[in-house]
Amino acid sequence: MRGQNICHAICHPIHGDSVDSINNKLPSIKQLQCFLAVAQELNFRRAAERLRMTQPPLTRHIKCLEEILGCDLFSRNTHEVHLTDAGRMLVEKATYLINEFTLFMREIKNEKAHVRIGFTRTLNFDNIPELGDKIKTLMFGDDIDIQHLTSSQLLHFLSKGQMDIVITGERSLHSEHDFKFHWIYREPLLLAMPSSHPASLKGKIALTDVSDLPLFWFSRNANPVFYDKCEKYFQRLPFLLQRRKEPDDSLVMLANIARGKGMALMPRSMCVFNQEGLCYRELVDDAAQSLNIDVYAVTSKNETREVVINGLNYLLSDTASE
Repeated sequence: MRGQNICHAICHPIHGDSVDSINNKLPSIKQLQCFLAVAQELNFRRAAERLRMTQPPLTRHIKCLEEILGCDLFSRNTHEVHLTDAGRMLVEKATYLINEFTLFMREIKNEKAHVRIGFTRTLNFDNIPELGDKIKTLMFGDDIDIQHLTSSQLLHFLSKGQMDIVITGERSLHSEHDFKFHWIYREPLLLAMPSSHPASLKGKIALTDVSDLPLFWFSRNANPVFYDKCEKYFQRLPFLLQRRKEPDDSLVMLANIARGKGMALMPRSMCVFNQEGLCYRELVDDAAQSLNIDVYAVTSKNETREVVINGLNYLLSDTASE
């Protein structure tokens, strides 16, 4: 079956003189970067935008990578993109290879010790200057898009020693014994809603103002702590909040909202897409105190390296206590 070769190669790498690294055709770093962008976004258009390229060359890179590996990395139709089993295995390998190559590049240039930092793709740190500027300083100006991952992926790479500090949305339920969480920021949630709705005329919105709209929502296993935080508030509402499954593509969701088919709670830093019929509104104070994302810098519990501790202290500087 197509895919067995890559599955075997990923799970059972060959060692010793049997590897012909000169004559074998191997994936390029650019192909792996393109693959990771699509794997993280599950959307070719958004991945191309992140990589600052157009979609056709991105697609060519992915097709070439699949030909080299001899398997499909994505299953796709006109509406959705999903990782195949081989694609899911390649995510960890590709991230490791790129991180290792980046380390080598710094070493070969005799650069001083640095901190490997990754951060959640839930937030857009370019729109959070107090954090984004610090992250860029710690990354020495490198392109850090490659580090955009889910919180669970970030903690996995931190546990494997492939990252030094990761920035996550909310704490992990099962990782307190392995990691140390340091609160650094609280990201407000805004309500994305139809501009045609009468409540859009208000400066701040209570969910009771939009009780007729269903909420685009996600499954609990995607982020249990954040899910439970929000659900605790929803249970206090004097009405039953309607739910609608959140699409994989956020632009599809926002287009539906613009047509009056629902609403969504979104991190303020991600509320950048503008479309006719769509608007973003702040929540009333009572809701805003409960509906937010607590952001943490996370290190291994036994971390003692001075460069990492200094980097962490730099991220924590000038932050208010939780």
